[in-house]
Amino acid sequence: MVRFGIVGTNWITERFLKAALQVEDFQLTAVYSRTEEKAKEFAGKYGVEKTYTDLKEMAASGEIDAVYIASPNSLHAEQAILFMKNNVHVLCEKPVASNTKELKYMIAAARENNVLLMEALKSSFMPNFLAVKENLHKIGQVRRYFASYCQYSSRYDAYRQGTVLNAFNPDFSNGSLMDIGIYCVYPLVALFGKPEEIKAAGYMLESGVDGEGSMVLKYPDMDAVIMYSKITDSNLPAEIQGEEGNIVIDRISAPEKVELHFRNGEREDLTQDQLSDSMYYETKEFIRLVQAGKTESDINSYANSMITMEIIEEARRQIGVVYPADLN
Repeated sequence: MVRFGIVGTNWITERFLKAALQVEDFQLTAVYSRTEEKAKEFAGKYGVEKTYTDLKEMAASGEIDAVYIASPNSLHAEQAILFMKNNVHVLCEKPVASNTKELKYMIAAARENNVLLMEALKSSFMPNFLAVKENLHKIGQVRRYFASYCQYSSRYDAYRQGTVLNAFNPDFSNGSLMDIGIYCVYPLVALFGKPEEIKAAGYMLESGVDGEGSMVLKYPDMDAVIMYSKITDSNLPAEIQGEEGNIVIDRISAPEKVELHFRNGEREDLTQDQLSDSMYYETKEFIRLVQAGKTESDINSYANSMITMEIIEEARRQIGVVYPADLN
């Protein structure tokens, strides 16, 4: 069994646990929250006895082998490094850090302490994304990658009424690109690597984060077009266009249906059976890596996480999104 602690008791943690509890060898052992009441209430739902309100105490407890971090983005680096220095493996929610500087420190800490650090970007482990990778050659020379993820945030209603919640607060390294756009960027990097050029535009909210934006990324033989938003909705699928056909992906953030369209009119359904609890696959892979003594994922690798963060950082620079973490 791999004994897990969790940091963060929000809705994403609930979703993670729903999936993780289906994974063989996952054991929830400890819960951290800033208040004892919240920690005990959350732990009680899952029959967990160990609760903490002090992260240092939790990290040094010897009670956990790994930790799932789902705190605000701005806290990821500091918290992950603390656990890694105590020889605890880290599965950290996306985006793994506020910027490339923080990510470099995190990777160094993982290597120095010989522990696993993995960004919890779920889609790259899902069977239907793997089906895209395995069948990409069928569409010939790829010329364009297109991905859109636009989802109106439930917290935007409060923002429009004058209340700035965490989701739209730059102090927490939030905003549309970090929270939503990354789901479009990471698969691009996983499939095609680092672009040669990035052009970005976006709409800045008065709070100091981006409400929506778009990017065009140039590669030697293709380009990529990405659109993302937390203040509008869209139902557009993603698409990879090649000279011999194209692959249509229903939802880039969590692919459930994948179809290949050949130029001659023929179609091939690439859809794979997969669990509805999409975070199952990242958790299963993380546990496999821990048990195998691996300190880096081949799929959500340090290189992929770093390239993704470099793209986001450059796009933020062009749009004008600056976080307190960038100034330290």
